[in-house]
Amino acid sequence: MSELTQYIQCDVELNVSGPSQKTVASWTAAALRRIADQLEQDGFEDGHHDVADNTGRPIGSVYFDFTEGYHVEED
Repeated sequence: MSELTQYIQCDVELNVSGPSQKTVASWTAAALRRIADQLEQDGFEDGHHDVADNTGRPIGSVYFDFTEGYHVEED
Protein backbone atom coordinates (compact mmCIF):
# COMPACT_ATOMS: atom_id res chain seq x y z
CA MET A 1 0.00 0.00 0.00
CA SER A 2 1.26 3.48 -0.86
CA GLU A 3 0.80 6.42 1.44
CA LEU A 4 1.43 10.11 0.74
CA THR A 5 4.33 11.20 2.94
CA GLN A 6 5.53 14.72 3.77
CA TYR A 7 9.26 15.45 3.65
CA ILE A 8 11.40 18.38 4.76
CA GLN A 9 15.00 18.78 3.69
CA CYS A 10 16.72 21.33 5.93
CA ASP A 11 20.27 22.66 5.69
CA VAL A 12 21.51 25.14 8.28
CA GLU A 13 24.75 27.07 8.00
CA LEU A 14 25.61 29.44 10.85
CA ASN A 15 28.85 31.23 11.64
CA VAL A 16 28.64 32.56 15.18
CA SER A 17 31.51 34.23 17.04
CA GLY A 18 31.78 35.65 20.52
CA PRO A 19 33.90 36.11 23.62
CA SER A 20 33.73 32.51 24.91
CA GLN A 21 32.69 29.03 23.86
CA LYS A 22 29.80 29.07 26.33
CA THR A 23 28.50 32.38 24.95
CA VAL A 24 28.82 31.25 21.33
CA ALA A 25 26.98 28.01 22.16
CA SER A 26 24.20 29.97 23.85
CA TRP A 27 23.82 32.40 20.94
CA THR A 28 23.80 29.53 18.43
CA ALA A 29 21.18 27.63 20.42
CA ALA A 30 19.00 30.76 20.59
CA ALA A 31 19.21 31.18 16.79
CA LEU A 32 18.27 27.53 16.28
CA ARG A 33 15.30 27.92 18.65
CA ARG A 34 14.07 30.94 16.65
CA ILE A 35 14.32 28.87 13.46
CA ALA A 36 12.42 26.00 15.10
CA ASP A 37 9.70 28.31 16.44
CA GLN A 38 9.23 29.93 13.04
CA LEU A 39 9.14 26.51 11.34
CA GLU A 40 6.44 25.27 13.73
CA GLN A 41 4.35 28.34 12.88
CA ASP A 42 4.65 27.65 9.12
CA GLY A 43 6.91 30.68 8.78
CA PHE A 44 9.09 29.31 5.98
CA GLU A 45 8.61 28.54 2.32
CA ASP A 46 10.91 26.56 0.03
CA GLY A 47 14.31 28.13 -0.44
CA HIS A 48 17.08 29.92 1.41
CA HIS A 49 16.37 32.26 4.32
CA ASP A 50 18.80 34.57 6.10
CA VAL A 51 19.38 34.00 9.82
CA ALA A 52 20.30 36.83 12.19
CA ASP A 53 21.37 36.89 15.81
CA ASN A 54 19.22 38.58 18.46
CA THR A 55 20.68 41.98 17.52
CA GLY A 56 19.82 41.59 13.83
CA ARG A 57 23.39 40.86 12.69
CA PRO A 58 23.49 38.25 9.88
CA ILE A 59 24.99 34.94 11.03
CA GLY A 60 24.05 32.52 8.26
CA SER A 61 21.21 30.93 6.40
CA VAL A 62 18.76 28.07 6.46
CA TYR A 63 17.42 26.19 3.45
CA PHE A 64 14.12 24.32 3.36
CA ASP A 65 12.69 22.05 0.69
CA PHE A 66 9.15 20.96 1.52
CA THR A 67 8.01 18.04 -0.62
CA GLU A 68 5.57 15.17 -0.57
CA GLY A 69 5.70 11.80 -2.15
CA TYR A 70 4.59 8.25 -1.85
CA HIS A 71 6.24 5.90 0.59
CA VAL A 72 5.89 2.31 -0.51
CA GLU A 73 5.91 -0.24 2.30
CA GLU A 74 7.51 -3.47 1.26
CA ASP A 75 6.06 -6.73 2.52
